[in-house]
Amino acid sequence: MAEGTIQNKDEFLNRIAGKLGRKKAEPVTLPEWKHQPQWEVFKNSAPDDLLAAFCKSSKAKSAFVIQTEVANLETAMKDAIDKYGGGLIVTTKDGRFEEFGLEPLLADSKTHVWDADLGKRNIEIAKQANIGVIFSDISLAESGTIVQFNDKDIARSVSLLPVTYIAIVPQSTIVPRMTQATHRVHQAVAAGKGISTCINFISGPSNSADIEMDIVIGVHGPVEAVHIVVTDK
Repeated sequence: MAEGTIQNKDEFLNRIAGKLGRKKAEPVTLPEWKHQPQWEVFKNSAPDDLLAAFCKSSKAKSAFVIQTEVANLETAMKDAIDKYGGGLIVTTKDGRFEEFGLEPLLADSKTHVWDADLGKRNIEIAKQANIGVIFSDISLAESGTIVQFNDKDIARSVSLLPVTYIAIVPQSTIVPRMTQATHRVHQAVAAGKGISTCINFISGPSNSADIEMDIVIGVHGPVEAVHIVVTDK
């Protein structure tokens, strides 16, 4: 049987339904909703308007925002690394580091690139890292959220375990809100494309006011978050 195929699904489900005294399973048709306000947020907004909204929302979530162009991205990245103390850096294994000209900078730093062959050793290194660097796959203007489509090379630990995470946000990835992000996932599924088994929506460092209503940032995960928004090449 080919990987990812399902056999005898209907027969199995109908047998279970019969044992439970329920009717035979019938196809479900999605309703046509008369009102869909989720599509109205930032509707027809220009890219620069979405950029401004993303930056504003990021700052509201306690993320430090840097805006730059590709030509100055290396300098902006170096400044961010220096600002947050340098030290051990961990990055995802992502071709965009080379595409955006960041490999020389990272090669000169104390950097570990996620290596699936090392297994759990990667996690131990990420725990000791001061900074994790990732790319945002989709970025939400409404909430200042970055989205990671994880796989064996794009590991969640890189943005979760270090003291600070730096997310590189290509401007072209910015969409109005989660509506567009999840729609893209549904489109991929409908087209039969493989999608990530883990998709993370990250809205800055964690906030908690559970104890005496005092806000504490970074209770779970990084204490600091940096969004470097860059105009694409």
